[in-house]
Amino acid sequence: MGSTASDMHHLVDKLEVMKQRVAQTDQVFFDAYTQFSQQAKKDGAISNKTKELLCIAAGVILRCTYCIAFHVKKAVEAGASRQEIMETGFVAVNMGGGPCMAYMTELIDACDEFGAK
Repeated sequence: MGSTASDMHHLVDKLEVMKQRVAQTDQVFFDAYTQFSQQAKKDGAISNKTKELLCIAAGVILRCTYCIAFHVKKAVEAGASRQEIMETGFVAVNMGGGPCMAYMTELIDACDEFGAK
């Protein structure tokens, strides 16, 4: 915890490298995971943007800085506003308590870095 805004792009970059290495190790596993993830987040009764916001809440509750960085970036790309992202974090704090409040620092850093308006 305690990242700086520039760390958020670095975390997303590290995730991309990890994905490449996992794919090199087991392409079948990686393809199955990727397809599962894409199916779970496609627009349906719940929009992709809402699903990315749900992933942000899970990231805060699970205290996963990588998850926060990745899903804030994806939520911004899906059209989520800074206010929507912040309120998602507030709901996560409500469910997860004080330790989750500390991870709001990561959420704010990610909003700053990925240009949430």
